[in-house]
Amino acid sequence: MRAAAALLLLALARVAAGQAPAADAEEQALKLADQPQAAPERAGDWHFFAEGALREIRQHDPQAGRHDGRLSFDLRVDKAFAPGWRAVFADRYDSTHSEDPAYDRDVNTLKEAYLSWQPAADRIADLGRVNVRNGVALGYNPTDYLRAGALRSVVSLDPVSLRENRMGTGMLRGQALWASGSLSALYAPKLDAAPSDGSYNADFGSTNNRDRWLAAFSQKLAGSFSPQWLLQGGAGQSAQLGVNATALPNDATVLYLEWSGGRSPSLAAQAGLVPDDTAFRSRTATGFTYTTPGNLSLTLEYDYDGAGLDALGWQALRAGLPAAYAQYRQFAAQQQDPPTRHNLFFYALWQDLLMRHLDLALMLRRDLLDDSRLAWMEWRYHWPKVDLALQAQVNSGDPGTQYGAVPERRVVQALLRCYF
Repeated sequence: MRAAAALLLLALARVAAGQAPAADAEEQALKLADQPQAAPERAGDWHFFAEGALREIRQHDPQAGRHDGRLSFDLRVDKAFAPGWRAVFADRYDSTHSEDPAYDRDVNTLKEAYLSWQPAADRIADLGRVNVRNGVALGYNPTDYLRAGALRSVVSLDPVSLRENRMGTGMLRGQALWASGSLSALYAPKLDAAPSDGSYNADFGSTNNRDRWLAAFSQKLAGSFSPQWLLQGGAGQSAQLGVNATALPNDATVLYLEWSGGRSPSLAAQAGLVPDDTAFRSRTATGFTYTTPGNLSLTLEYDYDGAGLDALGWQALRAGLPAAYAQYRQFAAQQQDPPTRHNLFFYALWQDLLMRHLDLALMLRRDLLDDSRLAWMEWRYHWPKVDLALQAQVNSGDPGTQYGAVPERRVVQALLRCYF
């Protein structure tokens, strides 16, 4: 399996090398890469890349581990077919094969499929599956209300990759734009009752299993200060209020705050582990990004989840039944919420490190309640039509902690991405 995957990577490299790109192709490659800061996208109706990866996994048991191979295809089409009309389609296919057949998996992710009508320059209406991403924070987004259940395949822990490679939500959305702000409203109806793990299922049971609505309003108040207010609700829940705000104290620093609050049950109650305990709960992500003259961006962020477990609750869950612990962890992951209340996030991106087109990304997550840690690093080199990357991930902490309980202690992955 490893030999075949290696031959595949070599073949992809040769195919890409045989296509002489135009000068703007490099910008397109950077745009499509899973990077927080991307180059401008060139004009075009469709974008496609193929990616091959080899991965080595070591578990906490020194005798346990495996090797995986993955082949992925990602397509996006954005086509204007009549005055004021566009059709958007985005799809990703991941095929993973392992030394242990239990980990073999083929999964297709229908990211977007919708029609867009723009009757006027300041009015837009969309119908179909749309990937709506809200939030100004990087590590955790309390106002990204449509994220729950949207991930079918995780190929990278980079938060930008997690937001990009997920399913959108079936909806009807309207938007109004003006020079200093915007207003949007959407309605996402219930389309299916239960999630599906079928390889090629559109899986509306994960993204549209109940009626929901969301309204967002932004208005420039002074200078570059343009906060966004959100109001979200739906069947079986109270309305949630959200705010996104950024400030520029100087040319190199961005301060940001993302907050959401409203009456809701705790994660433990939503997971079915405790009785309904609905109360007012808030969620916050706040931090700053500093960019140096040498293309180094540093982000430090504090994340608070008022629905997660506090120190005593987390300690009690870890000491209790393993089945309850696993059920809670699985539910929190599906919601894309941290299982505990207090977490710290750090992200660094150094573009053109040592040489042009070589980027280094580093991510650190720390649970402030149990002191467990996740470290992730990526080296990525960009050719005009090819990206070559090496990624490493290390989970550390005591047994039962947020990251110490992850079966994989160390993961190393090499990947080759070819743009066509």
